[in-house]
Amino acid sequence: METITGHGFKRVVKYLRAAAFLGLFGSALLAVAALLLIMYVKVLGPPPLAVPQSTLYFAEDGTIIGETNYGQKRYWVPLKEISPYLVDATISIEDRKFYEHSGFDLKRIAGAAIADIKAFSKVQGASTVTMQYARNLFLEHDKTWARKIREALYAIRLEMNYSKEQILEGYLNTIYYGNRAYGIQAASQYYFGKDASQLSLAEASMLAGIPKGPGAFSPFASMERAKQRQGIILKAMVRNGYIKSGEAEKAYASELGLTGRDPHRELKTAPYFQDAVANALRNDLGLNERAIALGGLRVYTTIDLKQQEAAEKQIQSVVSSDSEIQAALVAIDPKNGHVKAMAGGRDYEKSPYNRAVQAIRAPGSTIKPLLYYAALGQGYTPSTLIRSEQTTFKFENGSPDYTPRNYNNKYADGEITLAQALAVSDNVYAVKTHLFLGEDALVETAKDFSITTKLAKVPSLALGTSGVRVIEMANAYSMFANGGKKVEPTLITRVETADGKLLYEKDEQDELVLDPARAYVMTQMLTGMFDTKLNGYTTVTGSTIAKGMTRPYAGKSGSTPTDSWMIGFTPQLVSAVWTGYDDAREITNVPEKSYAKQIWVRFMEEALHGKPVKGFKPPQDGVTGVYIDPANGKLAVKECPIRRFTYFVTGTEPVEYCTDHLEHTQEKDTKTDKGGKSWYRRIWDWGD
Repeated sequence: METITGHGFKRVVKYLRAAAFLGLFGSALLAVAALLLIMYVKVLGPPPLAVPQSTLYFAEDGTIIGETNYGQKRYWVPLKEISPYLVDATISIEDRKFYEHSGFDLKRIAGAAIADIKAFSKVQGASTVTMQYARNLFLEHDKTWARKIREALYAIRLEMNYSKEQILEGYLNTIYYGNRAYGIQAASQYYFGKDASQLSLAEASMLAGIPKGPGAFSPFASMERAKQRQGIILKAMVRNGYIKSGEAEKAYASELGLTGRDPHRELKTAPYFQDAVANALRNDLGLNERAIALGGLRVYTTIDLKQQEAAEKQIQSVVSSDSEIQAALVAIDPKNGHVKAMAGGRDYEKSPYNRAVQAIRAPGSTIKPLLYYAALGQGYTPSTLIRSEQTTFKFENGSPDYTPRNYNNKYADGEITLAQALAVSDNVYAVKTHLFLGEDALVETAKDFSITTKLAKVPSLALGTSGVRVIEMANAYSMFANGGKKVEPTLITRVETADGKLLYEKDEQDELVLDPARAYVMTQMLTGMFDTKLNGYTTVTGSTIAKGMTRPYAGKSGSTPTDSWMIGFTPQLVSAVWTGYDDAREITNVPEKSYAKQIWVRFMEEALHGKPVKGFKPPQDGVTGVYIDPANGKLAVKECPIRRFTYFVTGTEPVEYCTDHLEHTQEKDTKTDKGGKSWYRRIWDWGD
């Protein structure tokens, strides 16, 4: 055994003495710091509860369109008037040691930190109810460590100056429950039409799960996710001894009588738009719920009140009052992406679900212009001929056979041009083109048009069977209207604090992402749905509404068994309209099938009334316009009964002249020989 020499022993004792001294000194410093902190907090006294100021929303012209007024004074209820189920559910899921800690759960914070380090991202939260309440009360908007420290001081001051019951009461009266409901009383009234004191276990466990992510766990956003969250909360309540397993199972299986109405809430101008603005403040600008509701912000939006009124009015006037069908509309200024009007449904009070930005529905044939834009880059032109006939596609990769069908099972049973196929919405032409380009082509092209919803790589994608959002499609068509420049749907141009401090200002972008020549050729082809010169084996799809148009439009309609669309534009305005049932049942009523077109044309005419009539201006170079025979796509001659001026990407215009009508014309207008042939025809046949 090695022995410690006297000299070595003295060295060890010296180190131990130094360590003990440093430990005592450090402990003393910590004790002094803690004492000073306590004294400082005591001197500060109880933290002032933030005085709520309404956040104001302004229209494009500076008119106030709404303000938040869902503050604590209006909805505050004492803790004793809140269902014990809700209190227990909240503590179980948000902060099970709430009554034990002094504002900070150090063990939980350490566990969350370890989990975050292992995952290399923030995967767990460690905020206690006190910390969350402090954050709700602290309305400054800067994301700095100084703010974090002040929030922590708020939490300490809350714990030192208020009882646990007072803190919990304040938290439950200020937390955000989605759908503009701040506090449990507002949430109870909105979701279930009752006071917070009357909530059942099933209702309470549902509501307690919403604050974690109102956009994800609200039953109006996703019942599936809301039920999953409810199940987690009920299990936590069982684990914490608040309820028994049988009660949890019964509550989970209970039917919930959701109402989606707040008896105290006044309907505001453009409520769907205002909800979308609030969502943008949260998700795009990163502002917290409390700041949005009570922070006194000044939010300047893009909405045009005249166009918004037109959108709501035309939906109401077109859709039958006894129909259950829903409608959504988005109007965008194609120059900058500013959303001018938004209707997310027929009646906000009955259903606040915003179908314009939340619903993902099959766009039908309105996806075809994106497909054909891609085709123009792969050798297609407006005169490209493809045979339209009933076709069954067979695949070598084992995929099942696919037989697309045209509307009413009508086919040309011959070749038609791309321009005519788009105007009459021929499905066989579209699928043949889609498969020729490859199923990846349309998916990738959709990304160029800023469509972020994932599209399925299937043959039927050419017919719009993969869902998208209305606002995405309106934005995509804006890129045709503006000549190929990238835009994104913009709801907010500027945000200021109550004292005028600028928090956010929208940067205008000028990025060209599409080929201007191809974009213009597509725009001109999209005018074809209203042009009877392109009638063929069936009439153009816009013939029923063309008579009501007072200016040039480009557009495309689309339909599936469950969805009906119309998207169209002028150089000044793009609008997209969708109609369908929320439960995705088929649209069988004939008048209902025309609702989208009727809403669209009436809205555009009213929204643009009094504005200059503008045509679509071609780019300075890259396109060439010629007269063609729309039936065969060849250069038209004077004998052609129908001649249509059509634009092509320069270098792709046809060079062959139409000869289909020469014999008929010459036989009618000239003398014939004894054999009945005209002199022109005899010369024509001479070389045969």
